[in-house]
Amino acid sequence: MTATPSTTTSILPSYLAGSWWTPENPQRSTEVRDASTGELIIRVSTDGIDLAEAIEHGRSVGQRTLGELTLHERALKLKELALYLTEHKQELYEISFRTGSTQRDHYIDVDGGIGTLFTFSSKGRRELPNANVILDGATEPLSSDGSFIGTHVHTRMPGVAVQINAFNFPVWGMLEKFAPSFLAGMPSLVKPATPTGYVAEACVRLMLDSGILPEGSLQLISGSARDLLDHLDYRDHVAFTGSAATAQSLRTHRNVIEGGVRFTAETDSLNATILGADAAEGTPEFTAFIKSVFVEMTAKAGQKCTAIRRVIVPHNLIEPVVSALTEQLESKIVVGDPRAEGTTMGALASVDQQRDVAAAVQRLVVAGGRIRLGGAGPVESDTDAAFFPPTILTFDDANTAEVHSVEAFGPVTSVIGYTGTADDAVRLAALGSGSLVATVCSNDADTVRAIATGIAAHHGRVHVLNRQTAKTSTGHGSPMPHLVHGGPGRAGGGEELGGVRAVKHYMQRTALQGSPDMLTAITGVWHAGASANTVTRDDVESGTGVHPFRKSLESLRIGDQFASELRTVKLEDILEFAEKTGDTFYAHTDEEAATANPFFPRRVAHGYLLVSWAAGLFVEPAPGPVLANYGLENLRFITPVTYDDAVRVTLTAKQITPRVTDEYGEVRWDAVLHNQNDEIVATYDVLTLVAKTWPSAAD
Repeated sequence: MTATPSTTTSILPSYLAGSWWTPENPQRSTEVRDASTGELIIRVSTDGIDLAEAIEHGRSVGQRTLGELTLHERALKLKELALYLTEHKQELYEISFRTGSTQRDHYIDVDGGIGTLFTFSSKGRRELPNANVILDGATEPLSSDGSFIGTHVHTRMPGVAVQINAFNFPVWGMLEKFAPSFLAGMPSLVKPATPTGYVAEACVRLMLDSGILPEGSLQLISGSARDLLDHLDYRDHVAFTGSAATAQSLRTHRNVIEGGVRFTAETDSLNATILGADAAEGTPEFTAFIKSVFVEMTAKAGQKCTAIRRVIVPHNLIEPVVSALTEQLESKIVVGDPRAEGTTMGALASVDQQRDVAAAVQRLVVAGGRIRLGGAGPVESDTDAAFFPPTILTFDDANTAEVHSVEAFGPVTSVIGYTGTADDAVRLAALGSGSLVATVCSNDADTVRAIATGIAAHHGRVHVLNRQTAKTSTGHGSPMPHLVHGGPGRAGGGEELGGVRAVKHYMQRTALQGSPDMLTAITGVWHAGASANTVTRDDVESGTGVHPFRKSLESLRIGDQFASELRTVKLEDILEFAEKTGDTFYAHTDEEAATANPFFPRRVAHGYLLVSWAAGLFVEPAPGPVLANYGLENLRFITPVTYDDAVRVTLTAKQITPRVTDEYGEVRWDAVLHNQNDEIVATYDVLTLVAKTWPSAAD
């Protein structure tokens, strides 16, 4: 078992339809070379590739094997995969050096990708049901008698998730898309960028060798796949990261426009960082600002879609910023082979990329940019390498169009000045036509509020940096997988990456309308009005019924219900609760004031008194399968209860979520309090942990 690219052939293999594949007699191929030495690593070709077969394999085999698992079971496999890759990440480090990445860069790409697997595994098991249907939003009554209701659900899409990735993050860029699609239950067809595709191939090989992944859930195309979208339809999803021009070409494909292929893109993005007028030299904010720009210029040699391309500062701070940033770069950055001792920034991914960056810098110079550090040419080297120096430009005119439209995808940034007003900073940031992220660095709350709210509509993420967050912030360029990440304009439209919403990108949202019984059957969640297996205290005591709290997950069923007797509220109960808790709010203790309140008939019982009584009315006190009560959700007090009223509770097993790795699961109970007139007093969900098995007659 190894992560090293195949040595039996000079062609980088693809993994399609369950086996590794290389073209037999390729008529053309692309050479891939070590970014630091120019040494030939491997050739890439897809001559004769059968994309239709690969897509059909994903739709049939991958869909079947993933569908046999629940969301939680798939989430657990992501954790197992993350642990396996952690054991083998040194192999990925060694290969990644060839891309020009330093060890610091490996932590971003390799460890960042593995961390994304861990995060989606955790969020999937904590925030999603152990099922394959996800409820979306509240249930709405659609008839007066409650016999016809509506809700929304997410179910997995029946096609293939095509993931077209950029060259800069061959591991993280792949895993950030793979994790949510796998969790959703949609098989992935991965297409990495050619210059660093050998790293992605090594990672895929490890993932497959682990034996963790279901058959058909992951396939790999190593090389060109120009007609890939020709084979897709409304069942499929395409997630693209790369240039704006390529994204536009894919977005206008007939199968996207007419065929219903879902398409998301994360493309060129001239991200900005804005320094507040209060952040003068010597302030903690100025220091944090310089550090942030330095990190974003040099991590991955500036080859990050989140890198800071525009540094927007008050006019009077342009020179201090350029001077401080130059000092940091000159004293800390040594450009060279990342395997060599002392190197702190490696090469660009390829010589082609080096040429593109040099050309972009030259365009900025022609437009009026003045080079303050670095230059338009590559770093001198004895080898055919792709080094490029950290480069700072300044512009006399901050409105220069090229500053806000030309991206040099390398260690290059432009420093421009604004008048010092928040409005002018917002205006300049907006000239970038939207980007993934912007940083606002200031310790003045009014400045931060004005700039952040002004630029929010132009950015997928706003990072606020000041003295309190300087040490704890994950940084401008860290799109944490916990959070939705994206943006408008060239950044693609938003929500490309993180959070549970990324999972739902690979699912279909459907409106369901029908009876409570039918919607309960479809969703696996009990809906009010659906059939219930009801028992009372008398049934329990006579032995004709079993209290739901006496049932383990093995025997508990959705709709198992306990209906309590009425309990009368006395004035002394209200006053005693007020005295014991210290909650002497007038509505409970002052008859005249309570009566004057239009919401209350007279003194009323505390809501929390009623919730406490409800627990006393439904609880089964003896030791049993219910291990703990760990919360209430969605609590609403609807009808006031005064003394001489009575209350009863109905408790129904609403949702059962076994935990894959534990001997217990979560049961969500629907709790409804009624008064003696059958008016609803309160509604809420009770959350309990319940054993999967328990030695009792109920089981």
